[in-house]
Amino acid sequence: MNKTKLKQSRLERVYAIILLVIFGGIVLHAPLSVGFGVLFPDYSLLIKSWKEILMVLLVPVAILLVTRHKLWSELLHDWIFRLIVVYAALYGVIVALLYTGLQATLAGLAIDLRYILFFGLVYVLLRIRPDYRLHLLVTGAIGAMVVIGFGVLQLFLPIDILKYIGYSAQTIVPYLTVDQNYDFIRINSTLRGPNPLGAYSVIVLAVMAALLVHQQKRFKTRARRWAFAAMGLASLVVLWVSYSRSAYIAAAVVVGGVLALNLRRHITPRWWIIGCVVLFGIVGGLVAARDTSFVSHTLLHDDPNGGSSITSNDDHAASLVSGFNNLWQTPLGVGVGSAGSASLSTAQPLIIENQYLFIGHEIGWLGVVLFTALFTTILVRLWRLRADWLAISVFMSGVGLALIGLLLPVWVDDTVSIVWWGLAATVLATSGSRLKKENHNE
Repeated sequence: MNKTKLKQSRLERVYAIILLVIFGGIVLHAPLSVGFGVLFPDYSLLIKSWKEILMVLLVPVAILLVTRHKLWSELLHDWIFRLIVVYAALYGVIVALLYTGLQATLAGLAIDLRYILFFGLVYVLLRIRPDYRLHLLVTGAIGAMVVIGFGVLQLFLPIDILKYIGYSAQTIVPYLTVDQNYDFIRINSTLRGPNPLGAYSVIVLAVMAALLVHQQKRFKTRARRWAFAAMGLASLVVLWVSYSRSAYIAAAVVVGGVLALNLRRHITPRWWIIGCVVLFGIVGGLVAARDTSFVSHTLLHDDPNGGSSITSNDDHAASLVSGFNNLWQTPLGVGVGSAGSASLSTAQPLIIENQYLFIGHEIGWLGVVLFTALFTTILVRLWRLRADWLAISVFMSGVGLALIGLLLPVWVDDTVSIVWWGLAATVLATSGSRLKKENHNE
């Protein structure tokens, strides 16, 4: 190997390692950023931005690699990247027209565009080096074991254990409750809160369901079967104690969808009838038990004897009404950084509990249309590759996260967004060639 090729290989390796660090480290971002932020308060903002800084540093490297490997034509003719460019350009236009201040703007750009940037960076890597697909999947699997494992462990630890590394009302609260009832503690694991933990669990369950259906040969040994069963049970437990109702619904849709899509040929009309009867029975039972403490707390979050006069349902309703009104009155949006955590540095901080209203509030109606077009295009592309177990799991989890987005700004959370968009890039960059190779070998 000559010196030029050796330098290129080293550059690609460094590029890949940094992306793997981001993909693996994102599951520990919350405790690390809080812990080091408390130790070094003067550098807390810099510490929180470590992943965005690394991604920005990788941009010129990605441009160089795309140029060397002559990928510009492929990317420029791909509607996904065309939409990404237009979507990012809209942010630039809105920043120029509706400036919200330096800190809010930078925070807003980071929150709204980091996962799309990560998608592009991962895609470039895997178009050049598809062998890194396995590295990314292994890194993601280790991250899932850390999140789910600590989530289970947290059930046996003091509820405020995270306060010892700096969690607080000023950083991230160490735990939440269902309407201030301490019989129902909502855990964080290593994420920023119980709702992101629930959304992350949906991704994990989708991958595990697809593995179960498509990759049964991987579980021939008893040890692997037990390990898989333990991970699946732990994921369900963590999902449950997150008490995230949107995640409950999404998980049911996602797991049911994965199983139905792959087992539909084996499901006779008799089983459809049985399934419908069971479903109606469950729904009927929940309706009949709606006044019980269990259902009131876990599903309705509305216990008349609870400790809070204002329930989370009230907050959701008020946020949705406010979001719709703002979107209707401001078709161009209010400005980047005008909603969510980025808006805390402005004179009018605003929390919007809907991903699509969140986007519309910042960059207007056109922004919602462009994002919907981009996300839908990715889902359609994933659906076409559904013969790949990873593609069907990312597709179904994307559907689930889109449902969660109706009640929460799901892509605002860095862990959930970077993990899902990173997996989507992994599939789209490698699945086509892999499936052709597998078909050829057959």
